[in-house]
Amino acid sequence: MKKIKDERLIIENLKNIRIAFIIQSIGIIAILVYDGITKGVKEVIANPLWLVFIISNAVLIWGSLKISADMEEDTSKKKQLPYYIIVIIIGILSVVFGILIKLTSENNSTREAIIMGIVVFISFLIPYSILYYLRKRRLENRED
Repeated sequence: MKKIKDERLIIENLKNIRIAFIIQSIGIIAILVYDGITKGVKEVIANPLWLVFIISNAVLIWGSLKISADMEEDTSKKKQLPYYIIVIIIGILSVVFGILIKLTSENNSTREAIIMGIVVFISFLIPYSILYYLRKRRLENRED
């Protein structure tokens, strides 16, 4: 196969890939919803399609983060908070979320609250860290 060099054909190929991804995602969601209705939520999470769906969405979001960091307005005009302050804010948010889980949980499990707090912390920290790194790298490239 020859490598496509015409930009119009490259864009058309990307549109085809996007349409295929959308159809695939709709199919996976439909299967998971059907399993959720007929077998229950625990069966949905045990289904390997759930893992495929989560991983493909994580990759999509990661790609979107790279694009959004490049499309952002000039970050040198805006005063950014230091990284450690954002980490502290995320930590406080995850502790509050863990406390809410502890208070609203039926079985009042401390272990569940700690696990959910850690999950929330990681879920907020990873995307912000990637975005912070991309912004910092872009600023360093502009200064050079």
